[in-house]
Amino acid sequence: MTAEYKKMMQALQAKQYAPVYLIDGEEAFYLDIITNYFEEQILPPHERDFNLMVLYGKDVEWADVVNSCRRFPMFAERQVVILKDAAQMRGFNELAGYLENPSPTTVLLIEHRFKKADGRSKVVKYAKEKGFHFTSDKIKDDHVPGWIQGYGHEIKFEIGERESQILATYLGNDLQKIVNEIEKVRINVPDEPRLTADLIQKYIGISREYNVFEFPEALTNGDKDKLYRMLSYFVANPKSAPIVLIIGSFYNHFNRIYQAHFLHGKPEKEQAAALGTYPSRVREIMSAAARWPLPKVEESLMILGNYSTKAVGIDNTAGDTELLKELVGRLESI
Repeated sequence: MTAEYKKMMQALQAKQYAPVYLIDGEEAFYLDIITNYFEEQILPPHERDFNLMVLYGKDVEWADVVNSCRRFPMFAERQVVILKDAAQMRGFNELAGYLENPSPTTVLLIEHRFKKADGRSKVVKYAKEKGFHFTSDKIKDDHVPGWIQGYGHEIKFEIGERESQILATYLGNDLQKIVNEIEKVRINVPDEPRLTADLIQKYIGISREYNVFEFPEALTNGDKDKLYRMLSYFVANPKSAPIVLIIGSFYNHFNRIYQAHFLHGKPEKEQAAALGTYPSRVREIMSAAARWPLPKVEESLMILGNYSTKAVGIDNTAGDTELLKELVGRLESI
């Protein structure tokens, strides 16, 4: 969530309306939230029949949009005009003439879905000068777990680091899909304050037993039965998790254990802050550090660094499954 988005939504919620809003970009999640707000929140229900107009770029000309914006509201202080799919409208840049001098009684939302508007255009220039321009970019894969935890904080539903990683791994970076799955859990267990791996397995269908984040823990816990069972699963089902993701999971796990070696004797709250996790996970990590001496952890990290380059094809001719078996064997033999 960007600062521009927060600023815009705070102004809208305070009923401080600008005459022009331009929203664009590839991530539909925030575009849908904003568009829904314009449709449902700015005008009271009894004013919408006459003062809410929704236009579609493929069906209208730029002059139709301008004419709609220039009309006066009926029995109301303002009207709302929403142009959806503006990227499909011919003559889009002709809207600049209106945006330079917009009607003070019209709130115009231009939704330019799935692509950015040309930042050099006068439409973007005047949208910034007269109101707001917000670009909803696709979130990068490595930022998704953090976004999930932030979303959980917003809705007062605690989502831990491991759980956010599981969701990100198996659901990708489709934010609406992630939100839908989280809401599915909340509907079924409305009184639960926290998303757990058991709830993910029960209501979302992501197996707790065969997820990449339990894999390295089976190794450092000395649970050979579980380790070999998971290895057999990932070898037999290579599409369930790419090897680079598995290596990344092992690396993050050993990196945490490495940090834990320097946190002995510190308060648990301080340990949790340093490790970027919650107290119950701290105890697990500190326990793993007690079983894996620092030299052993350092060697593990060196091995993982070597195999991460092999996983992307550098100095390697082995297939992913062979590479995975070789990696686990090397780590287990340290």
